[in-house]
Amino acid sequence: MKKKIVYIVLLVAIVLGGLKIYDVYFNYRFMEITPGKVYKSGIIPPHKIEGFVKKYHIKTIIDLLGPVTTDTINNPEMPQDILNEKIACNKIQGLNWYNIPSDQVPNQINLKKFFEVMDNKENYPVLIHCYHGIGRAQIYSAIYRIEYEGFTGEEARKKIVFPLLFSSFDDGTPKGEYLKAYKSRKQIAAEK
Repeated sequence: MKKKIVYIVLLVAIVLGGLKIYDVYFNYRFMEITPGKVYKSGIIPPHKIEGFVKKYHIKTIIDLLGPVTTDTINNPEMPQDILNEKIACNKIQGLNWYNIPSDQVPNQINLKKFFEVMDNKENYPVLIHCYHGIGRAQIYSAIYRIEYEGFTGEEARKKIVFPLLFSSFDDGTPKGEYLKAYKSRKQIAAEK
């Protein structure tokens, strides 16, 4: 009986490990935020971008990579990564590509540029990506939900990652607290 349990646990671990490997190394943490409208991912190799663009009818890519911080763990991208992506995207007819270099928590300059892209309905469907697909892409996806879908900061925070506990969006973390305190442009205008 103990052997069966060990085999079952081992099989579950292998399956979960395989799914994780697929998600990170083959699917690039690609995820639908709003069906047919907004997606998020990690960096996709330049030679594979066109496949994602065609499959999901993506019209715009927002690239959050950029040398804006010395945090090489959360932001390990190199200028060549950005250039290679730009070159690949420029070869895809009808695709808009915007580089909005951002730190893990957005600033007002980044948000202004992000809103300029997202406010234009002609840009949809949109892919928002960072390096790993689990930091900046997620926080901007949460901001999208707050600004354009009426989520509260707390609802968006809870929807962006599972499990929330011990993630970079948990209570007390910079990203978690940022989203909890975030006020949409509509809320700010109503307060004036």
